[in-house]
Amino acid sequence: MSIAKTLAIRGLTLVGVLFAVLVMVVVSLGWTGFSDRMLTAIVNEEVRGLRQGLAQTIRDVDEIEQAIQEQRQELEASYGLDRPWLVRLPQMIWRVIRLDLGEARTLKTAEGSSSITSLIGERLPRTMLLVTTASAITAVFGLFLGVKLATRVGSRSDRIASLFAATSNALPAWWAGILMILLTYVILSTFGVRVFPPGGMYSAPPPEGGLARLLDLLWHAALPVITMVLISAGSWTYVVRTMVMNTAQEDFVTVARAKGLPEGTVMRNHILRVAAPPILTGLILGLASSVGGAILTETVFNWPGMGRLYYDAILSADETVVVALTFMFTLIYVTARFILEVLYIVVDPRVRYS
Repeated sequence: MSIAKTLAIRGLTLVGVLFAVLVMVVVSLGWTGFSDRMLTAIVNEEVRGLRQGLAQTIRDVDEIEQAIQEQRQELEASYGLDRPWLVRLPQMIWRVIRLDLGEARTLKTAEGSSSITSLIGERLPRTMLLVTTASAITAVFGLFLGVKLATRVGSRSDRIASLFAATSNALPAWWAGILMILLTYVILSTFGVRVFPPGGMYSAPPPEGGLARLLDLLWHAALPVITMVLISAGSWTYVVRTMVMNTAQEDFVTVARAKGLPEGTVMRNHILRVAAPPILTGLILGLASSVGGAILTETVFNWPGMGRLYYDAILSADETVVVALTFMFTLIYVTARFILEVLYIVVDPRVRYS
């Protein structure tokens, strides 16, 4: 089987994963009744506000009830409650698949647009700034320290790193974020020292000018990035250390050293290249999942990115945004998986589709 044919089959398989996730979203929102309950609650809230407004201008009770009933029917039709979820939600899924993401019911961009495409276009760069920076720092730190520890198994530094990895992996993102705010803002502020702001993207009011605005943005992004690195660096370092250590114990590495090859050559060509596929898997899939947005981290630091958008969509029961974001996150994951299939062929000479 040729490489192109195999990759095509893998691509179709990943597309099947995409459709399976969307079907699960439809079932979760519709069959459980979540969609109807949330939309009904929204309609009731709007009708309640209308009733209060009409009561101040109209004294006839029957006229008020008739106006409210007509408005309720219009709202139910606009939200799709006059149709069963088996009809309403699949139509929404089909629009999303065609990248017709539609309009959000409650959420808007800074310019006032309710287009979901505009919402994603506004929030995605903000999330990329956080997660890409944090992922890059974590990857470099983990690769450098993990490779070093793999050559010093059982040493004091290895035991300290193992303890740090366990602690880092066990830290909840929301708790680490709150702790960092307490340490760098609340406590230090009592001594007149302000290291980092507690949240947001810019100061109030934001500075004028390109450079000053950029520096203010980076200052506000520093604490969320530090938090994300803190909760992921330890575990990633230990993963790299374990992968490299296991590969270093293989027979072909022993033979390479027995031939008298320099240790640097053995490490680059015989250990790191063989350990590259699982390391790449962790890096790319971790980056793909983080692009979806660190929901808890962005919520704690009030960072208006993709994760915070998902959180706001769930709170406001905006099912259109929830479905669209789920589709986009899954599409990012599917794309990352396909990139990995190609990279496996490049980095590992043992992987050949023939």
